[in-house]
Amino acid sequence: MTQTVLDKIGGEDALRALVAHFYDLVESQPEGQQIVHLHMDGHGIAHTREEQFNFMSGFMGGRQYYMEKHRHMNVREIHAHVPITTQDAEDWLTLMDRALSDLGHSGAHIDRLRSTLRRVAMILVNEGQVA
Repeated sequence: MTQTVLDKIGGEDALRALVAHFYDLVESQPEGQQIVHLHMDGHGIAHTREEQFNFMSGFMGGRQYYMEKHRHMNVREIHAHVPITTQDAEDWLTLMDRALSDLGHSGAHIDRLRSTLRRVAMILVNEGQVA
């Protein structure tokens, strides 16, 4: 049986630790200031921590908690109400990269994950674009 990215990072407990550390960074680092602001216009960071875990579990090949709850995993639809700039996306990626590194995640599967996260983050940019 092929291992999922979720399996390779250590399962749901490791994903919970990653999401927790990521949002700790978001709330404490300068790069997270605008991300916090954007979440405060929605349901807030506590809600986002749980939904990020739910989404990332399915995204990494584990249980589809987000899909079970919301019936879709369309990232554009999820973020359609949020004005996201290229800088917001870069800040998110910087902090996720730091969280992955801080927790010792490395290897080809993490390189692929980082690449995939970059593609997704950039398709979410919907503000400050030249038409």
